[in-house]
Amino acid sequence: MKNQLLAALVVCVGPTLVAAEDVASSDVIFSDGAVLASLTGVAGDAVAGRAAFINRKQGNCLACHTNSEIPEQSFHGEVGPPLDFVSERWTAEELRGIVSNAKMMFPDTIMPAFYNGVEADRTLKKFAGKTVLSAQQVEDIVAYLQTLSE
Repeated sequence: MKNQLLAALVVCVGPTLVAAEDVASSDVIFSDGAVLASLTGVAGDAVAGRAAFINRKQGNCLACHTNSEIPEQSFHGEVGPPLDFVSERWTAEELRGIVSNAKMMFPDTIMPAFYNGVEADRTLKKFAGKTVLSAQQVEDIVAYLQTLSE
């Protein structure tokens, strides 16, 4: 009976049981700074994106950007542009590119590449070849940023 139920579930839900494979950070394709395709094939979760955005050990976006949607967090930075209404300035594809590797759109930016395993001059050995965020976290942060509209 269990096998029949499992088989019925696979037939009914089939494709959703197969997880999409993440695009490796070295295989991300940029088009004028934007990343046109999802890095995961899975929609971003804005709630998880907000959590990563705030997390000082993950996105740490507030270290450089202000965001009035998050007044409960202190010490918003002013190095980068304010992120209020950011979804009205950039498309999801452009935001995905900026979060993945902002240098592809803004060559002189000091914003770090969050989904780029390439070793930089100042990369600590323990972080060599690793990305700051996972592909899903990038998608989640993009989903969150898309909620920041007037």
